[in-house]
Amino acid sequence: MTLIGYARVSTEDQSTAAQLDALRAVGCVEIFEERASGGDPARPVLARALGRIGAGDTLVVARIDRLARSLAHLLQVIELLRRKSAHFRSLGDPIDTSSPQGVFTLQVLGAAAEFERALIRERTRAGLAAARARGRVGGNPGLRARLPEAIRRVAAARRQQALEALIAGAESWLPIVRRMRPQRPWKEVARAVSAANPATVWSAGRLSRAVRRFVDEGLAEAGLLAPAPRRVAPDRLLAVIAGMVRARPGMSLRAIAAALEAMREVPPRGGGHWPVSSVAHLLARARAAGYL
Repeated sequence: MTLIGYARVSTEDQSTAAQLDALRAVGCVEIFEERASGGDPARPVLARALGRIGAGDTLVVARIDRLARSLAHLLQVIELLRRKSAHFRSLGDPIDTSSPQGVFTLQVLGAAAEFERALIRERTRAGLAAARARGRVGGNPGLRARLPEAIRRVAAARRQQALEALIAGAESWLPIVRRMRPQRPWKEVARAVSAANPATVWSAGRLSRAVRRFVDEGLAEAGLLAPAPRRVAPDRLLAVIAGMVRARPGMSLRAIAAALEAMREVPPRGGGHWPVSSVAHLLARARAAGYL
């Protein structure tokens, strides 16, 4: 089990020294330090810390408010850790999810949060009904007015939610990507990831974007994004194309491509469609190799 520390202050003028001392004193072998507002959900260092934690590890903070300013966000982070079979511990609060007492405290907090959400929903519905009766329109006025700052806040929150969802499920797809990339093209890797996770279908574009997001956040190696090497067509494929041309000397490149697709031959660049340019290149290689 590894203790991973997270320390945060809101401004550059503040110091994390006291938090770092407390985290080191309990044996944290790695500490992630961040300067950002606690109310900002888009915290890249926190995302990296959550991505670093594996099964059996524990995320440790000096106080709960260093991690989250709202109960909802705290419970969201703890649920993410639970899915990874990891734990959470706050040094200044009675929360340690590796102990029965800490789990009980967390359950009480969760019940309180659910009660709070129910009250908020009830008040919101009543407020909207009263506003409609007065002819007012609900919603975010900043978004309705297309204010740049409001749009940026909403976009940042959505990006953070998407990143946390990727981190939560990374163990089901990232090891496959690391095993196959960049030696294999994205289409093949996406098929392998989808086969290992039948409930989710990954396209090549979606998978490559997920990996690029991880690379940007420092959660994955940049080498995973390197272009896949071009495949060299085997001599057997050159012989097949040469045989077609010998049997039908006037056969067009397009007709050869269609015949190769009908035979389910895989193009050098992968996929199922044969470009005419690839056929021309292989035909030239077949001539140079003496097949024609």
